Amino acid sequence: MQQQLFRKVIWLTVGLITVILVIIKISSSKSTATDLQKVLKNANILPQDVINYNSRKVTDELASKLDEIQKKYLSKQDDRISKLEAERADLLEQVRFLRNPPAGSSLREKLAYLFPYNENGKFPAYIWQTWKYGLNDDRFGEKFKEGETQWASKNPGFVHELFNDDTSGVFIHHLYINVPEVIKAYELLPNIILKMDFFRYLVLYAKGGVYADVDTMPLQPVPNWIPENVSPKSIGMIIGIQNDANNPDWKKITELIAKITEDTLQRAESNSLELADISEEGGLSDKNLSIMQWTGTGIFTDAIFTYFNDYIQSSIYTKVTWKEFSKLRKPKLVSDVLVLPIISFSAGAGSGKSTELNDPLAFVQHYFERLHNDNH
Repeated sequence: MQQQLFRKVIWLTVGLITVILVIIKISSSKSTATDLQKVLKNANILPQDVINYNSRKVTDELASKLDEIQKKYLSKQDDRISKLEAERADLLEQVRFLRNPPAGSSLREKLAYLFPYNENGKFPAYIWQTWKYGLNDDRFGEKFKEGETQWASKNPGFVHELFNDDTSGVFIHHLYINVPEVIKAYELLPNIILKMDFFRYLVLYAKGGVYADVDTMPLQPVPNWIPENVSPKSIGMIIGIQNDANNPDWKKITELIAKITEDTLQRAESNSLELADISEEGGLSDKNLSIMQWTGTGIFTDAIFTYFNDYIQSSIYTKVTWKEFSKLRKPKLVSDVLVLPIISFSAGAGSGKSTELNDPLAFVQHYFERLHNDNH
């Protein structure tokens, strides 16, 4: 009997202790981490510096994770925006190629409609080159291949394209699909040398950017061509003097040009169309005129001066002649055309002097190789 009573007392005691422990557990679960830290501190179980360190560590880890999440989100957001902008630009380009000029439009009107000139537009980040051999062809030339590589490496943000005789024609057909007069002129030019010259003007007019002969070596990135005191938005084209002989007929402008304006190209196209029509009729052979007079620097120089002396187009009210550019030593902005001195695009030409190559205004080394022959 006493044993049974004793057992009851024990079970009651155990039950009471269990209830007390449950109550304590429930109460303690509602306390904050700060209260626990106070208890540990008061009980001298955990030192204060350890408690502070752990608190800072948790805070730092949380901040680091939040920062990482934010960076990932912003990076993805930037990627999405860039992708959307690229898609938008691509769609606009496709729409532009799909639309047709109004019926009865003249050549000038068609070009203005399809390729409007945006005075406030950004500099088109393109570099165009042509050569009769492909990059994998052993005949390409090591010096030319190094130049092609340097154009790309010195201008990492630019789209760099190299065309051969066949692909250049395909590209012109694509760009000017709605201007059959231009395609006709291109196809009727009597040899590939003239076509490659004409290609320069056509691709720059439609797309903008920089055309670089394959026998050139860039010395500085393209953005360095623009002086600090000149706003890029005020420039429609960049050209350089190629020859500064005493004979005014040889004030020829270099073949390295950027972002061509409509009126300049229009003059070259109109002349080429006229010559192509005469050639088709058999009244003119390619031996009657030199390359310079057909599509080379001669016709381009004439077009430049025609533009300068059209005050409606250029807003220049005094006559501009070659004397304005003779012995030019620093960049000169005329209307929206930035004219650079000889050294800028012909550094070391003929002499190969290293002092010229290191000049602050030396942007391109031009080897002036004989790139074409009669068997091109």
